[in-house]
Amino acid sequence: MPDIFVNYRTNDEDTTATLIERELSRRFGTDRVFRASKSIRIGQAFPQELLTAVRRSSVLLAVIGPRWADARTADGRRALDDPEDWTRREIVEAFESGALVVPVLVGRTTRLDRHDLPDTIAGLADCQYRRFDNRDAESGLRRLGDDLAEAVPRLAEAEEMITRKSAPLDASLPESHRGDGTEVRARDYRHEQSGGIGYVGRDVGSFINHASGQVHTGPGTQNNIVRHGGVEFHGDGSNYVEQGDVSQHFGGRRDREGRRR
Repeated sequence: MPDIFVNYRTNDEDTTATLIERELSRRFGTDRVFRASKSIRIGQAFPQELLTAVRRSSVLLAVIGPRWADARTADGRRALDDPEDWTRREIVEAFESGALVVPVLVGRTTRLDRHDLPDTIAGLADCQYRRFDNRDAESGLRRLGDDLAEAVPRLAEAEEMITRKSAPLDASLPESHRGDGTEVRARDYRHEQSGGIGYVGRDVGSFINHASGQVHTGPGTQNNIVRHGGVEFHGDGSNYVEQGDVSQHFGGRRDREGRRR
C-alpha cells in the first residue's frame, strides 16, 4: 500500500515528478511511492487504480511547474476547469480522504492563488508548499524526504529498516585478505571435515586438518625426506605414507647424494 502519491501534469514537470518518485522510492521503498506510469501494471484499469491509490495514501505531492495552471484540453479549455481532468481529480480525492497535500513548486513557479483555482481544489493554495529547484536537486530531495519522514512516522520506520538491511558488516569483525588484494570480513566459517587437504572456496582457501608431517598446498616443487626404521626416502614432490605396508613415491628417484638414477 502506498504512503506517497505523486501527482503531476503531463508535459509540465513530469520529468521532475519522476526524479522525486525515484528518490523517495530509494529512501522509503518503491511500494510506498505511487506514480501512475510506474505503479499501474499493464492491462489494469487506470481510473480505478488512480483513485484507489490516492484514497490509500497518507500524502499527495502535487508537482507544479510553470505550465501546470494554464494547460489546455483538446477543445481549448483550461484543463483545471474540467471536472474530468485527472490532475484535478486526484487532488480532490486527496482532500476528501484527509491526506496531507503538499504543493511542490518547481523552479520559479509562483505561489498559487486560490482565486485562480476551481473551488474544489482552492485549498491547495493554502497548503504549506516546498520549492524544488533542479539546480540543487540533491538538497531539495533530501529536505523533502526529511519532511515526509517527520510527518508520517511509518515512512521513518521504513527508512530505518532499509538502512539496517543495507548496512555493511561490523568493522570490528576480523579481517582476512585474498591474494588478489580483496578484503574479506566474515562472522564465522565452519568446516566439519576431519583430516585431509582441500579447497573450501574463494573466501576461505585451503584447509589443513590434523597435519602431522610436511604439507604443501601451493605450486612448485616439494622435496621431502622421510626417515623410518633407519631408511631415508627422497623425492621431489614425493610423499611417504605408512599405514601397514602402503607407501607412495612421486617424481624421479634419487640416491642419497642427490644423483638421479
